[in-house]
Amino acid sequence: MTSTDTLGGARETAGPARPDDLAAALLTSGARRDPYPLYARMRSEDPVHRSPQGIWYLTRYADVEAALGDLRLSNDRDRMTRAYSALGGDLKALSRLTDRLGRVMTNTDPPDHARLRKLANRAFTARRVEALRDGVRRIVDRLIDEAVAAGPVMDLIEAVASPLPMSVVCELFGIPEEDQPQVKSWFRRFGRLSEDIDRSEAAIDQYEEYLSGLIRQRRRAPGDDLISALVATQAQDDRLTDSELLSTCFVLITAGDETTTHLIGNGVLALLRHPDQLARLRADPDLIRGAVEELARYDTVTQAIVRVVAQDLEIGGRTLREGELVYLFLGATNRDPERFEDPDRLDLSRPGNRHLSFGHGPHFCLGGPLAKLQTEVAVGTLVRRLPELRLADASALDWRDNPLQRRLTALPLTY
Repeated sequence: MTSTDTLGGARETAGPARPDDLAAALLTSGARRDPYPLYARMRSEDPVHRSPQGIWYLTRYADVEAALGDLRLSNDRDRMTRAYSALGGDLKALSRLTDRLGRVMTNTDPPDHARLRKLANRAFTARRVEALRDGVRRIVDRLIDEAVAAGPVMDLIEAVASPLPMSVVCELFGIPEEDQPQVKSWFRRFGRLSEDIDRSEAAIDQYEEYLSGLIRQRRRAPGDDLISALVATQAQDDRLTDSELLSTCFVLITAGDETTTHLIGNGVLALLRHPDQLARLRADPDLIRGAVEELARYDTVTQAIVRVVAQDLEIGGRTLREGELVYLFLGATNRDPERFEDPDRLDLSRPGNRHLSFGHGPHFCLGGPLAKLQTEVAVGTLVRRLPELRLADASALDWRDNPLQRRLTALPLTY
């Protein structure tokens, strides 16, 4: 789905946005570079904003936090498809993908969501994530070694931030090293779903067949990997179908890839733009865990998530009707002065940092701890090993054209 479809057909506008054009202003090049001043206007002028297309935009922390836990706002794939269809959007890519994946925890509501989430929680434990730390360190060191050997300038996204999460996921799921290049190739095709539906769907076919083979293999000979743990969990819960098991594996493998990549990219850029905070981290590497929480808050990767109204409700004195789409702007909530003191300041030791970057409530991001672990190791290692790290060309920075995601196209660095 294109960004214009996503925001209800709005197009880039020139000049300052009028209050009724706030949603359209999200698509301007200025907002792509820095959306936070616009979010401040939206919170101040119309925090529960209804666009001319009938889409709601929530930007206050309190409203969004409550909405994330309100079951009257649905994440069900069928409701979502009907809501987008009512706006006249082109849903071929979205509907074909969701049809192929079936009903998984990311596109269901309770009680199905709770049942599927329970499966993943049993297998995807904090202990299993923490056990990956040494392996993540080895991968990060290897990627940095390769980037430094290639020359005096690296694109951090291409050299480190993008290959890292895929390599870690392959290790977590026990995907053999010889198969990893093919798996990574399928992932690249998934990312171009809206551009080439047929090729992307063919990649999904091949990937599902490959995953099915791994599941059969782990049933015969379990190992110490996440697929084996999921298979064992399915054996304890006969309500889980083989299709649901396959879809759960698919979602867990794919979900954290781009988020982790751009949490690292956005975080390193924020540190380079705030040399005082970078110096603090260099002087005290133990700050890294809190630093990652602040980097996730300061420049949120997932700027907004979507829900559809399943039952009329009132938010901020406005009535949201069944079937209407609601965009919850996490990026705006994380800079809300009602929740965070001096929210536009980067503070690596910020107390009480309850940001919403990984969501809240029933759909809180299951892969959040793994994304934060990888970011801790990657950022901490870069800061330690490359003391002269700096931007190669600040004027060349650009972000992908999707207002719901904050993703650099590249991050060229010298060291």
